[in-house]
Amino acid sequence: MKRSAVVRLLVGACGLAMAATACGGQSGGGGGSAGASTLSVVNASGALWTCNFNPYAPASGQTAGAVWEPLIYVNTLTGKEKPWLATGYKWSPDRKELTFTTRSGVKWTDGKPFTAKDVAYTFNAAKANDALDSYALWGEGVLDSVTAVNDTTVKFRFKRVSTSSFYYIAGQTWILPEHVWSKVKDPVKEMMRKPVGTGPYTVGSCTPQAVTYTKNTNYWQKGKPKVDKVLYPAFVDNQPANRYLAQGKGDWGGQFVPNIDNYWVAKDKAHRKYWYPPSGNVYIGINSAKPYLGDKRVRQALSYAVDRDKVSSDAMYGYQPPANQAAIPTPTFKDWLDQAAVSKYDYGFDPAKVASKLQAAGFTKGPDGMFRTPDGKPFKLSIINNGGFTDWVAAVQVLTASFKKAGVAVEALNLNGNEYNRRLSQGQFDLAYMSASTGPTPYYELRDVLYGAYAKPVGQDTSRNYERWKDNATDTLIRKYDTMTDQQAQIGVVKQLEQVMLEQVPVIPVTQSVSWSQMDSTRFTNWPTKQNPYANPAPYAAPDWAVVLLNLKPVQK
Repeated sequence: MKRSAVVRLLVGACGLAMAATACGGQSGGGGGSAGASTLSVVNASGALWTCNFNPYAPASGQTAGAVWEPLIYVNTLTGKEKPWLATGYKWSPDRKELTFTTRSGVKWTDGKPFTAKDVAYTFNAAKANDALDSYALWGEGVLDSVTAVNDTTVKFRFKRVSTSSFYYIAGQTWILPEHVWSKVKDPVKEMMRKPVGTGPYTVGSCTPQAVTYTKNTNYWQKGKPKVDKVLYPAFVDNQPANRYLAQGKGDWGGQFVPNIDNYWVAKDKAHRKYWYPPSGNVYIGINSAKPYLGDKRVRQALSYAVDRDKVSSDAMYGYQPPANQAAIPTPTFKDWLDQAAVSKYDYGFDPAKVASKLQAAGFTKGPDGMFRTPDGKPFKLSIINNGGFTDWVAAVQVLTASFKKAGVAVEALNLNGNEYNRRLSQGQFDLAYMSASTGPTPYYELRDVLYGAYAKPVGQDTSRNYERWKDNATDTLIRKYDTMTDQQAQIGVVKQLEQVMLEQVPVIPVTQSVSWSQMDSTRFTNWPTKQNPYANPAPYAAPDWAVVLLNLKPVQK
């Protein structure tokens, strides 16, 4: 999942000098002393909790997986599927009809039964309100109808073949109770402090400083979860979060920790482990609606001005390797990468190529060594960034220095989490440091950043394609992949999308992103590992964080 909008969008600032207890922290070592089965999460998100757990709200609390659940759990690290609210599914021979069998005996946390009618309602609500159509399943003419045949059968009919839609329908749409949501007048603006879900947890107490999730004692997976409570403090900055973690007050971390082996692991090598599986890319989003940024030569110049190697080594301590401009994470998806095309464009740090591209676009260099626009004015840009992510702050510092070295003036705007997310989602930026949602293949990340159907006018909120890229040829390729079932054919289309990335440069991949996860087994065991990757290990990954919670086992004292 994308880190730039980590499921919850928070408000305010807790401050660098925040004491652990100010954000709901516990005292004592090995995760604290709040009880044998109270797990404490440490994840710096950049702002405070809003205590609104409406999944459609622009500032929504973290509920996906823990409160709301999908039909099928799709592990994006392995591609494996696991039945969840659906026990199975079947495609028609022409792949224009998808039928799910929903799980019997599941109850909402208010005691009402869950049925296939709730599934049909969730999707049909998105048909009636395009603000809820997160993946453009209706808006792009993919779905024709969704019907509950009976209490345990729901049928999806498609207007056209759409192989990628399965992941969005089955694994990334959270099923909502019709008896609650049908009474909501405005699903986007509704304030929801106590959501009703089917998941393993309910929302307990909530303040801007911390949220407590409480075990659902009637959860459909009998005997689970074994973790009774989850304490999720709010941290607006990596530094206080890292101190909290280092002091042994957190069981599960989810942020960048500099020099982690010495800072955190060395204090308890037997119990403290970390695993950072590659999960996509960190980008510079380019708002092509801004003056001069609509010219591909200018965007290409900006890519040549990025010193990816230095960002990786100096800002990220090597934990995140340099990205390629094609946006294909390697070695994870090496078979999908068009290495010949990447080598041809050779987007390394190259001030000479920056100059060549900008001069071709009519720019000139001033006596100060900085470029000027064709009308003779200083060429100045700004880049918005989440100031709570200290690793991103360090990365952008390296980037602004490399831009300056290449003759391009870029000002870093390190914003609080709420302001950053607002400006990102509304397209109010020149450049933006950001991440994207991923999936079982590279296609899903490329779709997330490139699909024109996700673009909204500047000033309107969107949760993907923040840079508002709209290109008919790109959209044609995205839809073409969607009709294919053969992987080699899909790889061929992805390589054509890579050509768009290399030639048009709608965004600039800087480093390969990872899922940050620090896990302390002092009080809880059975964490995901490289050897047992049963879920994405990051506490902000949805719905994976709930899958992890369901697998954890408290240590018996």
